[in-house]
Amino acid sequence: MSSSEEVSWISWFCSLRGNEYFCEVDEDYIQDKFNLTGLNEHVPHYRSALDMILDFEPTRDDEIDENPSQSDLVEQAAEMLYGMIHARYIMTNRGISQMIEKYHQGDFGHCSRVFCENQLVLPIGLSDMPGESMVKLYCPKCEDVYTPKSSRHHHVDGCYFGSGFPHMLFMVHPELRPQKNPNNFVPRLYGFKIHPLAYQYQLQAAQRHQQQQQMNGTRPKAQQKPHYK
Repeated sequence: MSSSEEVSWISWFCSLRGNEYFCEVDEDYIQDKFNLTGLNEHVPHYRSALDMILDFEPTRDDEIDENPSQSDLVEQAAEMLYGMIHARYIMTNRGISQMIEKYHQGDFGHCSRVFCENQLVLPIGLSDMPGESMVKLYCPKCEDVYTPKSSRHHHVDGCYFGSGFPHMLFMVHPELRPQKNPNNFVPRLYGFKIHPLAYQYQLQAAQRHQQQQQMNGTRPKAQQKPHYK
């Protein structure tokens, strides 16, 4: 296989099962040090991880040279670094364009809410700090978040997409934001709408009944007179 046919690390990473939500970050963006400001403080083996992402010759790392088995740690660091770069990249015009393409292709799935009528969703993080929450899916129609259906996405860190990505996308492209569906599920019993306070009244009645039973059970019995022969 010629070098021109070799798959880049970025393409390989994005093609892995479970990484379908990621887009391919432009290498020019990664090579701009300004875009990576501060990431070296969060990622171990930063220099080696960056070289792996860009398919550069690995930088000498004395710790890894002494223990070659720690190359797995560099691989993990590269995945973490790419994820954090990805969160910044998809906030740019180029990154948003790539994610819109995936959005229209349905790569992120559809909202599971019935009244959203299979509305397309976008990945979102509940936190911008690594290790705090896994990726969720945001529905722009009901404006709620859901856990991805497939378990292969349950281990993807939400910070790799950030807490503001969907909102930035619709700020830049407001024409893509769907109208909110006013329909909501209405609970009924025998065809009649259930009043919002009905459950509260039922709970209060059950609690009063329980208290009455407890009082009857603890009430002292009348003292019986002794029988004499």
